[in-house]
Amino acid sequence: MASPLILLPPSEGKAPGGDGPAWEKAEQSFDELLKPRRQVLAALRKAMKENEAARTKLLGVKGQRVAEATAANLVAHKAATLPAIERYTGVLYDALDYSSLPAGLRKRVDKQVVIFSGLWGAVRPGDLIPDYKLKMGAKLSGFGPPARFWRPLLTEALAGPAAGCVWDL
Repeated sequence: MASPLILLPPSEGKAPGGDGPAWEKAEQSFDELLKPRRQVLAALRKAMKENEAARTKLLGVKGQRVAEATAANLVAHKAATLPAIERYTGVLYDALDYSSLPAGLRKRVDKQVVIFSGLWGAVRPGDLIPDYKLKMGAKLSGFGPPARFWRPLLTEALAGPAAGCVWDL
């Protein structure tokens, strides 16, 4: 029996910082998503130049968090990175406690898990990504919600890996 593909939702929480190379210089899963990722990133960076009210609505945060998210989004194309499994935080990621897993189990997680993302579409746990803020349902001006943009692309990209058993968490 083939190992299941485990789909994880995007996380609102993200660890700051990182010491990895800019995301385009790092090896990434789903090569076919490179051009679409650039498109979403360009639309997001453009949106960060809108007024604060528009950014507040788009990002779904207020006050200082708008400024922090704006700053992260503006430099996402060149910012230091972390593996996705370390970047994302929150209840699910805390419960997984990836860093405490034995090496063999971490390898299985790396192979079997796909994490959805408003900015990147889908990433594997080891893919290096910068800090950013973009919800799947956000409405990027002139672009629309990332969820709608990614749906057909992810359907195609995941057709092979999702051919067997899929656990959608």
